[in-house]
Amino acid sequence: MLVNATAMLQSAEKGHYGLGAFNTNNLEWASSILDAAEELQSPLIIQCTGGAAKWQTSFKVVADIVKDLVEAKNITVPVALHLDHGSYEQVFQCIDAGFTSVMYDGSHEETFDLNLQRTEEIVKLAHSKGISVEAEVGGIGGVEDGVASAGELADPQQCKAIADLGVDFLACGIGNIHGVYPADWQGLSFDRLAEIKALTGDLPLVLHGGTGIPVDQIQKAISLGICKINVNTDLQLAFAAATRKYIEEGKDQQGKGYDPRKLLKPGRDAIVERTKELIQEFGSEGKAWN
Repeated sequence: MLVNATAMLQSAEKGHYGLGAFNTNNLEWASSILDAAEELQSPLIIQCTGGAAKWQTSFKVVADIVKDLVEAKNITVPVALHLDHGSYEQVFQCIDAGFTSVMYDGSHEETFDLNLQRTEEIVKLAHSKGISVEAEVGGIGGVEDGVASAGELADPQQCKAIADLGVDFLACGIGNIHGVYPADWQGLSFDRLAEIKALTGDLPLVLHGGTGIPVDQIQKAISLGICKINVNTDLQLAFAAATRKYIEEGKDQQGKGYDPRKLLKPGRDAIVERTKELIQEFGSEGKAWN
């Protein structure tokens, strides 16, 4: 059974560890991520963007895949199914589809007041259905599903205003970006993170763009209140590298090496192994029942 993300993130905040929120792109991704979390007995957030849902046909298909895998694999750890970077309209689609957690990304709305107004509305609706809510203040660098930002630093007072609406966790821009980090990236702003934490109390904070941030910076961010670390590009790169190796070694031309079950297996295994590494780096191994 799927759960919302509130309790697991509150435990992470109290215990000073982080939870990986791993994006699913298809059946292979979801299955591999679940296997990794079950093996290491870590709570898990599987999340999906609107673009990845469209690739898989719909949010309903994504929800059905994850629910069926949890049941068929007899997954014992808590699993939340979360909308990543959702628009106002997508939030309602995911609630109808059976997601247990949603992110309304109002950071790109025309005004902060509109972000505030829509976040408040979504919090009331989602909480009435037992669904957890993530909000965002301060754009995240890079581009994800057409949402672009220069990677600004979130305004601490705006973070407090959103936090006061009763959101369950908050994404705040602290210099992080989506995708692969450029060579001239300036690093995370721990000063801004500390300012935000001072005003938002024990509210779990979220670090988007987890791929490519040095481990020591991620672990320092966790020590300062980051409880959820988003991972997408990292697993895509691991999958692509393993698949490339299989092809370059000519294994697809050996016997029935072209069979998708053989062709996709190295990438699938790579996702499992990389997810396990990240779970250990974030500190959530063995925390399934905290």
